[in-house]
Amino acid sequence: MLGKVYLVGAGPGDPGLMTVKAKVLLECADAVVYDALISPAILAIVNPHAERIYGGKRRGRHSMHQDDITQILIDKAREHAVVVRLKGGDPFVFGRGGEELEGLIAAGVPVEVVPGVTSGIAAPAYAGIPLTHRAYSSSVTFVTGHETTGKYRPQVDWKAIAAGSQTIVVYMGVRNLPNIIDELLAAGKSESTPIALIRWGTRPEQEELAGTLGTIVELMAQTGFEAPAVAVIGEVVQMYGTLKAASTPT
Repeated sequence: MLGKVYLVGAGPGDPGLMTVKAKVLLECADAVVYDALISPAILAIVNPHAERIYGGKRRGRHSMHQDDITQILIDKAREHAVVVRLKGGDPFVFGRGGEELEGLIAAGVPVEVVPGVTSGIAAPAYAGIPLTHRAYSSSVTFVTGHETTGKYRPQVDWKAIAAGSQTIVVYMGVRNLPNIIDELLAAGKSESTPIALIRWGTRPEQEELAGTLGTIVELMAQTGFEAPAVAVIGEVVQMYGTLKAASTPT
């Protein structure tokens, strides 16, 4: 008999943003394989008797390869009834949940996906930045910034994104931000385009840094702003100063 693997989205960090189903699964899990960005407050919900396995990936510090993680999930399903693969945000939004799903199905392991609130939506909201606004934006694009422009041909079509979306949300793009900005400027974006960076979104230590495409890199150097963070690019960022105080959760 095989147990069941649940690919669970933990949300962006605030445990109050988890789904009820995700919370119940953590409380009754026999084993939990969790990512690097899972907040301590969420890990505190995990069944104290559950086996915990760290499967996090941070730049230059991968605890294990993706294939190894999938194999661990398969192995644990042979030992336990309820196995939770706990992923930050949503498993299917830049979370490699699709790859794990494919591997589990190929191995004949029962699997279920539990969606989560993705950081690209939640972090701007906690910073008082609406991704859409009738006066500023009627379209949003979510894109990974994890590719390194110049080292190989990027898969992201920044030219099409710059021309086709009024709000751009970049995941995992802080370290590559100078390259991303160069791509957007070359595609026609103005240096005066507003941008905001949101670090540790929805967690108590959330930080923001706002500027323009022309100033943000220098501001990052001056303040020491680092990953992990999402970037919001577009005219909606003008709302940041206006709405932040009123929208900050308590």
